[in-house]
Amino acid sequence: VQEGKLSKLAYQVLHDQATERPFTSALLKEKRNGIFTCAACGTELFASNTKFDSGTGWPSFYDKLPGVEMEEGNLMDMVINMRNEVHCTKCGGHLGHVFNDGIIWQVPTGKRYCINGVSLGFKEA
Repeated sequence: VQEGKLSKLAYQVLHDQATERPFTSALLKEKRNGIFTCAACGTELFASNTKFDSGTGWPSFYDKLPGVEMEEGNLMDMVINMRNEVHCTKCGGHLGHVFNDGIIWQVPTGKRYCINGVSLGFKEA
């Protein structure tokens, strides 16, 4: 993750695992058909047809593309917060977390990828 290419907040999220404030992302209400990409390196992360409104204040998806990997072994996240951190497979940038609470929204995978909008780009189809 290169600092000069990103905004200060995007760098803090992608590199330092910070979290953007909820309801501040321009991509929160993005509804066009396309692909959400990594803001740092352009890797394709989420298809727009898997995005849903969770009401949490961050872009939410119920499935991922191969460009997203889950961090394993973070005891604090898995036990206390019931979540896994997710990263870009190409640059390692922190994207957000995945929760197994998707049943609340009746999404097909049962998962909610809660993603910092500032860590994303968007390519319209």
